[in-house]
Amino acid sequence: MVEERVAQFRGQMQRFLAGELTDEQFLPLRLQNGLYIQRHAPMLRIAVPYGMLSSAQLRMLARIAREYDRGYGHFTTRHNCQFNWPKLEDVPDILALLASVQMHAIQTSGNCVRNTSTDHLAGVAADEIVDPRPYCELMRQWSTFNPEFAYLPRKFKVAFNGAAEDRAAIGVHDLAFELSRDETGEVVMTVRAGGGQGRTPRIGPVIKENLPWREMLTYTEAVLRAYNRWGRRDNKWKARIKILVEAIGAERFSADVEDEWQYLKGGIAQITDEEFRRIADSFVDPPYLPDDEAFADVSLLRINNKRFDTWLRRNVVAHKRRGYAAVTLSLKRTGPAPGDATDVEMDAAAELADRYSFGELRVSHHQNLVLTDVARKDLFALWQDADKAGFAEPNVGLISDIISCPGGDFCSLANARAIPIATAIQQRFSAEQQEDIGELSIKISGCINSCGHHHVGHIGVLGVDKNGEEWYQVLVGGRSDSRMALGEILGRAVKIDEVPNFVEKLVEVYRAERLAGERFIDTAERIGVEPFRAAVYPPKVKAA
Repeated sequence: MVEERVAQFRGQMQRFLAGELTDEQFLPLRLQNGLYIQRHAPMLRIAVPYGMLSSAQLRMLARIAREYDRGYGHFTTRHNCQFNWPKLEDVPDILALLASVQMHAIQTSGNCVRNTSTDHLAGVAADEIVDPRPYCELMRQWSTFNPEFAYLPRKFKVAFNGAAEDRAAIGVHDLAFELSRDETGEVVMTVRAGGGQGRTPRIGPVIKENLPWREMLTYTEAVLRAYNRWGRRDNKWKARIKILVEAIGAERFSADVEDEWQYLKGGIAQITDEEFRRIADSFVDPPYLPDDEAFADVSLLRINNKRFDTWLRRNVVAHKRRGYAAVTLSLKRTGPAPGDATDVEMDAAAELADRYSFGELRVSHHQNLVLTDVARKDLFALWQDADKAGFAEPNVGLISDIISCPGGDFCSLANARAIPIATAIQQRFSAEQQEDIGELSIKISGCINSCGHHHVGHIGVLGVDKNGEEWYQVLVGGRSDSRMALGEILGRAVKIDEVPNFVEKLVEVYRAERLAGERFIDTAERIGVEPFRAAVYPPKVKAA
């Protein structure tokens, strides 16, 4: 089916280049294949469903970067990979190469159900209750090419979480499912709808408790039907489901969905045991070693190598198996844009995956790569190899682990650049200072579309346009975990060179006010935003 789509688009591209299709006619055709026209060149967005990549697929992305782009790709906050410099006439060839490794760019743009996202530790997290990946794949297969939802009022993003800690930011998605088990052990779902960021950020309210897992798709269809019927189409800025849910209220929207669902539940879209097993059989554990063979005590290595010790604390997290760990390969070294990886780096990451993690990687919504299944006995060797490849920056969760969109350097929608802000902030704080400050999430967006998730950063930065000049608003107090919160704008916008100074002053407030063991977000929630606001916008003293 994907190969047929590639051939179809090749013909559409040929007709467009020959002048047989206008820009307006070509627009929906290219968007259906993830192709945008950006500030300087086309941009192609590749789907990485729920963040899972094989080493062969990553090598293909590296090849495309090398042969059809400028030697690098950009990993996004929704697990996807973007190429910023492909030539229009080459896109069908790129899509054909992707299809050869079971990848595509379908529904990565346009007013449809977008790439399904979830926890980058799905299937291996120590705190996991239910593995969300089979449910993500069921949603992906059901929604792809579904004709009823190919022309929604606006784009529609779905997320899943199956762990005690939310690592998928489900509260700011159009539709989200939180998986748990009832008293009998059956999987049930708490459903949220109407979350999102952009110019009107909202945290999605709960519209359904204890949804049986077999009815996930029938209930989703009811949600989409209600949205398709009542969502606004006269104003793109008010067309997202969050506007509808807020306008009529979560209770009324939930009732409308229930009315639709009465005609759908138990029907053709109900998930059968046989269909679930077909999907779930794709998510089997790799051939793990017994824990006693995979485990190793690295205490002495930590004592003798401070950098290794720091990396273990920052980039390595617990696994569901005692003998294994999940390891983040940081793409946040100072200089390159956050989330960028060169073709050489992608090949190197694929090699590390083959050597240490059963040939599998994940793309996190934090714009890093993750090896999910590393034997603890291999951690020191992996660290050495990752360090040589430039992936061992021990900064996961620290100031320099910045989330950022491409901003005005690439995106035609952006009001301001984002990459220089990220670099300037990274350069402002030394490794020692970052360790002292501890966990602090900085997220930067070049425009109100919020691709950098600035609303849910502990510190958020938003680029705005003022008379054709780049200005930036700064927010404090957002978070994207299980205690989801939206940040508050501190005050007037400032110019680009003031932003690092703002961040430094905000950090100084935290360091002065923090209690023992408090992170930045903990202190901000305890004291409120006013002390931070006063630090960057001190009250003017009236002359006597």
